[in-house]
Amino acid sequence: MKSSPWSGVILSGALALLGATGDRLAAADSPGRQLWVYCPRNLLVEAQVAELEQLFTRAARAGYTHVLLADSKFARLGDMDERYFRHLERVKRAAASNALEIVPALFPVGYSNDLLFHDPNLIEGLPVRGALFVVRDGVARLAADPAVPLKGGDFGDLQLWDWKDDTVSADAGAALIRDPRGRNARIVQQLRVSPFRQYHLSLRVKTEGFRGTLEAKFLADGRPLNFNPLGVQATQEWTTHHVTFNSLEHTNVSLYLGCWGGESGAAWFDDVRLEEVGLLNLIRRAGAPLEIRREDGGALVEGRDFEPLVDPKMGRHPWPGEYDVWHEPPVIKTGLPDGTRLRVSYYHAVTIYQGQAMICPSEPRTIELLRDQARRMHAAWQAGAYFMSHDEIRVLNRCAACAQRQLSAGTLLADHVRTCLAILKETAPTARVYVWSDMFDPHHNAVANYYLVRGDLTGAWEGLDPSVVIVPWYFEKRAESLQWFAGRGHRQMIAGYYDAAPERVREWLSAAQAVDGVEGVMYTTWENRYDDLERFATAVRSFHASSPRR
Repeated sequence: MKSSPWSGVILSGALALLGATGDRLAAADSPGRQLWVYCPRNLLVEAQVAELEQLFTRAARAGYTHVLLADSKFARLGDMDERYFRHLERVKRAAASNALEIVPALFPVGYSNDLLFHDPNLIEGLPVRGALFVVRDGVARLAADPAVPLKGGDFGDLQLWDWKDDTVSADAGAALIRDPRGRNARIVQQLRVSPFRQYHLSLRVKTEGFRGTLEAKFLADGRPLNFNPLGVQATQEWTTHHVTFNSLEHTNVSLYLGCWGGESGAAWFDDVRLEEVGLLNLIRRAGAPLEIRREDGGALVEGRDFEPLVDPKMGRHPWPGEYDVWHEPPVIKTGLPDGTRLRVSYYHAVTIYQGQAMICPSEPRTIELLRDQARRMHAAWQAGAYFMSHDEIRVLNRCAACAQRQLSAGTLLADHVRTCLAILKETAPTARVYVWSDMFDPHHNAVANYYLVRGDLTGAWEGLDPSVVIVPWYFEKRAESLQWFAGRGHRQMIAGYYDAAPERVREWLSAAQAVDGVEGVMYTTWENRYDDLERFATAVRSFHASSPRR
């Protein structure tokens, strides 16, 4: 096996001085034997610091050597008070006393809400082009162009929809799903829309002990246009829910209401309404320009022809960096004559699943924030390694700042990660650098047609220097991923567990035997579950004990 230039150098002396066991010395010194634990915490909360201290003690006894530590406050160290830094020093002492190396996480690119706290307008945006607004009484509001022809939204006649599964039936003027028993239960309508426009769907839902995920999903050419859940409870009275989407380049979309593979209980849909909307979650920054033109003339000037325009609720609920799916959008206030027709082009924020927001990688202000974070993090931690949190980048290459660079999505991401590595090199020249694998793996997310990314992510891996340690986590393609990155000269640290059976790590380790440069494995939990911490370590040790060393 190829030896790492840094394996064990940092920890071996400290381990010996602290009287660590022979097993832990071997883990620190031998490539493939490091054992990490992932710990996302809020260090502002003293109780969570105390939890970390206890967890570090457990981890050390079980043979762990490293901690990947994440905190949303790492993007806001300039706003933290003395108490926070006291807690930080306490965590450092706890790690040192247990001979654990802390590897702090930074650069949240993909899950960027923490960075967007500084400026919600830095979110990557989708374009709206030429939406029609008409002036009335000093206000220009959106006028449907044309109106969306949704039929049968009151479910008085289910035949007005294009088709449905036989698990959907009419019930007192609503669509009913009852006891789907693992079957699909959907009602579908094909709709004609205008390209690059914003749309808003509202509907009422009632449930009784429903087990399954109810969705209102818009598809175009087989790809979803919206990803945020409805948020329906298993049992609820009639409640209004909202969905928004951008039609992008499409003129035809399919609306699916219902569930895929529900289990039991009952759910009713009613009062489905679809409308075009304008200026919802309006972004205002240089790389997301607003343009308002007379339909029969030239461009209007903000501050002269219309009042300065912002969406005060964009990216600020319940706090900066968090974005609503729906709220009443702003209007254009103007002194233009009634009946004046305007064409409005702009960019709006979009989130994925539970509010995940991606920051624009092409705005200079984004790079300033990343550089500031690196400087503050290194001043606070003086760590020997840092973990870049590029992960599941689901909106990219859409705003003007990105599009005007005329790069593929993969080339754009490669250039961005190259910039991030240069920042770390300037800030902490000798630090090791780690990164999640998915956005740089052609067997995972570095592909075409990924969520709302414009273009193909192929080639994103070209931005990674071979010295960067890759942390693969895609279990289903573990062999392919490990071989891919090993072939590119990267060392790797496997992210295992993911709240599954601890013994499943043996399958990762078995796949890793075919490649060089695997430094170890990490106990990675997204559910804050640490009850399997010791079992995971035992499974790793037993595998090594039963397998010959390479």
